[in-house]
Amino acid sequence: MAEIAYCVKCHEKREMKNAQPFTMKNGKPAMQGQCVECGTKLTRILPSAKK
Repeated sequence: MAEIAYCVKCHEKREMKNAQPFTMKNGKPAMQGQCVECGTKLTRILPSAKK
């Protein structure tokens, strides 16, 4: 499944290439990759894990 995120340079939702999951400083999960069109770094905040 391709990860989708909003690209601020293209002003559209784009697919991410090389998408890697990571945890932000506040403990929330996120996904980071590159826009397939322009190569800008994309970040998508994911829903928190339920306890």
